[in-house]
This record gives sequence, C-alpha cells and structure tokens, in this order.
Amino acid sequence: MFGVPAYAVPFVYFGVTIGLTALFAYVASVAIRGLMRQSKPQVMEGARTLGVALVWLVGVVIAVQGLGVSVDILLLVVALLGIATIIALRQPLENFGAKYIADVYSPFQIGDTIRVGEQTGKVIEMNAMSTVLLTEDDRLVSLPNSLLLRQSVANLTPQAWKQLVVPITLAGSIDLAAFESDLLKTLAKIRIRLDPRYPPVFSTKARSTQSTDLVLTVMVRRPEDRDPVLTEVNLRLAAVLQKARAGGSRATPPADAGTARP
Repeated sequence: MFGVPAYAVPFVYFGVTIGLTALFAYVASVAIRGLMRQSKPQVMEGARTLGVALVWLVGVVIAVQGLGVSVDILLLVVALLGIATIIALRQPLENFGAKYIADVYSPFQIGDTIRVGEQTGKVIEMNAMSTVLLTEDDRLVSLPNSLLLRQSVANLTPQAWKQLVVPITLAGSIDLAAFESDLLKTLAKIRIRLDPRYPPVFSTKARSTQSTDLVLTVMVRRPEDRDPVLTEVNLRLAAVLQKARAGGSRATPPADAGTARP
C-alpha cells in the first residue's frame, strides 16, 4: 500500500473531511425531509436548508483546522456576516416568519373580510411578505405579515368561527383516495359536533410524485366546540396517517411503470 507523503497528509485530511461533510449534509437533508414531511413545504424547505448549512459550516471549520490554519478568524468572519445579514434582512425575515405563524394561528383565510387597525377589506392574497386586502372602494392594501401579529385582527365574515382549516402533506406513496376515505370515516364519529349542512371537504393545493398537499375544511356546530373539534381532528388525522404509513392505504402501482402518477 502506497504511503502518503507527510506534506500531503493535511490536504488528504481536508479532502476526506469535505467528502464526509457532503455525505452528512445529504443524510441531514433526507432526514429533515422525512421528519417534517407533514409540515408545510415552505417550512420543511427552510428547515432543510438551515440544517444543511449548519452541517457544511461545521465540516468546513473542521477541514480548515486540519490544514493547520486557525479557525478563529474564519468563525469571526462567519459570525459578523451572519449578524450583518440578520440586521439587513430584519424586516423581510420578520414578515417571512410571521407568515407561517399566521397560517396556524390567524383566524382568517383567503376570501374572508377582515379589519386590521384602520384597514378593512377582503383577503385576496397571502404571500411570504404580506397579506393583500381589497377594500370596498376597490383599493389594494398590502399589510406586512408582522403587523398581523402585533395588532388585533377582526374577521368580519359571517360565521367564520365555524370553519376549521387543517393543512395536510402526504407522501407520494400513500393512496390519496384510500386516505381520504379512511379519514372521512373516522370523522363521521364526531359528526354530532359538526354542522350537518357542511360535511368535511378535501381540496388539493399541490401534487407531485413525491408529495401531495391537501387542505381539510371542517365546519363546527357551536363556538365552544371549535377547540375540542380541532384537537379531535388532529388526533384522528394522526391515527389515519400512521395507518397509511404502515401500509393500510398503500398506493396502487401504475399500469405503466414508465408513466408518472397523475
């Protein structure tokens, strides 16, 4: 076996460390996707990017240290760049983070009429930076998402309290029809708390061979039932998802193996 010259050892160490870092970064990316596959795709992608960046940061620091170079300056530069980036992007990051908090906790959705401070209008768009309202005099008002967390938001839509919206992300291997059937069957057991005029409804937001993004809409019967129904729906959803992952709702193989599923 050929020996490695002494002067080349640090470079070999550097190359091996970078290679292992790339491997760990890939494993971290796959693991985060798997652990957060039930989360919103944007949140999952952000967590995956952050995790991969942290793995690369640690790997590069170890690799540079193996060359005999002090990493103190490198860490200082990275820290200063990080602080400068956070300061420069403080407002966009604040709005970006508020968007995903608002998705979970804000009692409105697209199509509702809301009042925020002195602004009142119909919600026509909710993007990463702002929520856009259409006022009664046909003006567009863009509200920063962070504002929705700092001020009281009044939903003026009649009976908006009835509606519960639950986002769901399914792996592409799960049979969508079987999953919906199983969930609707188990939700029928709590129908006494649901408005009989509006049965639970599924809508598809996005679909690919890797995953399907669904929205489950449920209408409750009484205001006091809202939180208990939400808790019960989440518990039953978790049970159906566990059954689907275990093979209870496997996808049917396509007739033509060379054709992607619709």
